[in-house]
Amino acid sequence: MNALLETKNLGIKFGGLVALQEVNLQVKPEEIFGVIGPNGAGKTTLLNLMTGVYRPTSGQILFKGNPIDRLAPYSIAFLGISRTFQNIRLIPFLSVLENVMLGRALRVKESVLDSILLHSKVRAERARWRDFAEEMLDYVGLRGEADKEAISLPYGKQRAVEIARAIATGAELLLLDEPGAGMSKQDKEELMKLIRDLRARRKITIVLIEHDMKIVLNLVDRVMVLNFGVKIAEGSPDKIKSDPKVIEAYLGAGD
Repeated sequence: MNALLETKNLGIKFGGLVALQEVNLQVKPEEIFGVIGPNGAGKTTLLNLMTGVYRPTSGQILFKGNPIDRLAPYSIAFLGISRTFQNIRLIPFLSVLENVMLGRALRVKESVLDSILLHSKVRAERARWRDFAEEMLDYVGLRGEADKEAISLPYGKQRAVEIARAIATGAELLLLDEPGAGMSKQDKEELMKLIRDLRARRKITIVLIEHDMKIVLNLVDRVMVLNFGVKIAEGSPDKIKSDPKVIEAYLGAGD
C-alpha cells in the first residue's frame, strides 16, 4: 500500500545551523508512527515542516503522493493534516465547545454576507457545525464540560480538548507533539486508549512525538529515531530499544 505521508531527503537550515538533514520516512495509512530522540534532535522541526510552519531548504514532503512542502498551513490543514503542540494552545477566552468549533471552521462555508443576513441556510449550517463539535467532545469524553472555559480544565482534559479540536478539522493524519508531557499516569493511560481508538474507529493515521518510552513502546507500530537532525534508526519498537546507536544517542553512552 502506498504511503499516506512521505518525506524525501528532507532538510532545513536556519542560517548556518542544519536542523534536519536528508530525512526519509514513509507513514502508511492507519499507522501509528513514533518519532523519538534527545532534546534538540529536530522532532518538532519535522512536524513544523509537515504542517507548513517552515519550508524545507532541501527535499520534499508528499501527502497522498502530492507535494505539500510549498503550501500554506491552512491549505495543508484543509487537505487533512492536523496537529497538537508541546505547549497546549487553547484559546483562553473561549469555552471548551467553542475551541473545538474553531477547529471545524475551515470546513464551514459562510460568506461575510451570509453572516450578516443569517438566513435559514446559514442557521442550519451553524447548527450542524455545533452538533459536530459536540460529537467530538462526546468522543473524547468531555461533553459535560462544553460550556466551561477551556483553560479552567485539568491539564489532561485540556489535552483532550486540543485533540478534539484537531480531529474536528477533518484530519486523516494527526500529528501529536509530546501529548503525554506533564500528564499523570492515569491521564497517560487515557491518552493511549484515545489514540488507539482514533486509529481503530476513525481510521486516523498518527505521527507521535513522545519522550515517555512506555507510551512509545506500547503504542506505536514503527519508530524513527532522530539525533542532531539525522535519522539514525527506524523499525519496530522491539528493534529500536535494543539498537546500540539509539541507546547511545537517546539514553546516553554510559547507560
